[in-house]
Amino acid sequence: MKDDRGRKTVIDLLDVKERVYPLGRLDFDSSGLLILSNDGELMQKMIHPSFEITKVYEVTIDKLISDDEIRKLEAGVRIDDYVSAPCTIKLIRKNENKKISFLEVSIHEGKNREIRKMFETVRAKVTRLHRIEEAGITLGKLRSGEYRELRVKEVADLKRRLK
Repeated sequence: MKDDRGRKTVIDLLDVKERVYPLGRLDFDSSGLLILSNDGELMQKMIHPSFEITKVYEVTIDKLISDDEIRKLEAGVRIDDYVSAPCTIKLIRKNENKKISFLEVSIHEGKNREIRKMFETVRAKVTRLHRIEEAGITLGKLRSGEYRELRVKEVADLKRRLK
C-alpha cells in the first residue's frame, strides 16, 4: 500500500473508486498476479495460513538444478528459524549453455522472500519470480500493470474455498 522510498505501488496503477487492499503481497523484485479486494473478511481468510491457499510461481534460477535438490526443497528446508512447508516443484526445462533452470513452484505459506531463501539452501539464486496463480485464480494473459475484475464465479469459488 505504501513504499518507504516513495516508489509507486500497485494501488497507484488502479482507477477504481472503492478502497481496495492486496490479498497478500509480492516483494519488490517479484512480478505477477496480485488479488485486490474491498472485502475485509475475504482478505483475512486469504492471508491466514490455516487456509493453505496455493500460490504458483514461474521461477528461474542461476544453476542447473538436480533431481535430489528438487526433492530436498519439496520436503522442506531450514530457513532462518523455521522449516519451509512441503511444496511442489516441476522442472520446466534447463538451459545447459546458460546454466539456468526454469521451474514451476507451488507453495501455500508465502513467508517473506521464502522462495528465494529456499533456493539459497541449494546454492541457487532466483533471477525471476513470477506468480501465475493464487487460490485457483490465474494471471492468464494480463501484462504488468494491467488488471481485471474477478468474475462472479471466481468470487463464489473463492468464498466457497475459504469456508
